[in-house]
Amino acid sequence: MKLHIDQQESELLNNAIKHWEKDGLVNKEQAESLRNSYEVKGFDWMRLAKYSFWVALICGGASLAFLIVNDAVVNWLKNLYYTPDVIISIVSGVCAAFLFYLGRRRERLMPEKVFSNEAIIFTGVLFTASCIAYLGKTFDNGSGNFPLLFLLSVFVYGFLAWQMDSRLIWLFALVSLGSWFGTATGYHTHWTDYFFGMNYPLRFVLFGVVLVSACFVLRKRSWFALFDDLTYVVGMLYLFLSLWLLSIFGNYGNIDHWMHISQITLFYWGIIAAAVAGGFLLYGLKSNDAIAREFGITFLIIFLYTKYFEYFWDHTNKTLFFGILAISFWLIGRKAEKIWNLKSRRTATDS
Repeated sequence: MKLHIDQQESELLNNAIKHWEKDGLVNKEQAESLRNSYEVKGFDWMRLAKYSFWVALICGGASLAFLIVNDAVVNWLKNLYYTPDVIISIVSGVCAAFLFYLGRRRERLMPEKVFSNEAIIFTGVLFTASCIAYLGKTFDNGSGNFPLLFLLSVFVYGFLAWQMDSRLIWLFALVSLGSWFGTATGYHTHWTDYFFGMNYPLRFVLFGVVLVSACFVLRKRSWFALFDDLTYVVGMLYLFLSLWLLSIFGNYGNIDHWMHISQITLFYWGIIAAAVAGGFLLYGLKSNDAIAREFGITFLIIFLYTKYFEYFWDHTNKTLFFGILAISFWLIGRKAEKIWNLKSRRTATDS
């Protein structure tokens, strides 16, 4: 049975086999046998299925939005407005439980329908959010402490993810955790600009550090194995996106104050961000950690080009400005091509 691959993978294999044949690592008959062991698939139906289900959810939401503007529906919603919050919470909870049960059952009976099963579970997640939100409204005493709802969501989604072995639900647990942290620090400072002298980007730098550190601590726990990579990636996103914002805005919590300062005065935040990215890049290279390596090199480039735009956009001739950009990207591409070719030769030699 032939292996079905896409066009890009086919070109890579063809080049590799051609290189092996040229270096005498395989003879002509072996090379031909390898070429006949795979074929280019005509169409990526899996990718179409994935995008179709997501588009279906988006279109379903749009359909619901247009339905709501209908006069009859508006009148019905007005009556629904007076429905007790606890009733809406219970109904949402029941719908969520049914969808989770249905999604779990389909995963057992029809595991090949990956994306339709995930779409059902995703809808269950939305009903869970509705259940928690209306439960909060039911017991609201006017304190405005809604961060507690995000904290409750963390435990609910975390438990569901653990019980159902669902990385999708775990992702919502991590997003809820970040939402709780951001809103809790804002609530306890009465929504002022700073929390212990930190604006929001700086707070989330620390949050990202804690989340990434937790991955290393929990990595050897068997229950965490399914969620390890996802938590690591989300933690790195929190960390590096916050560092990027910090390199632009510094530790200013008020946009009006930031507008009156010179961007060059924030250069040290850019140096710190670049140093962290460089550190993760080196760590990734030495420990063969692909996630750390890719985040390091990607955000190191983003940090450098962000500073380039900040410092030179207003003071450089645009022809020269984009000419420098073109040359720099060409040099990066040339260097990346050399590294890729070097790795390809090493792989061929090891084979």
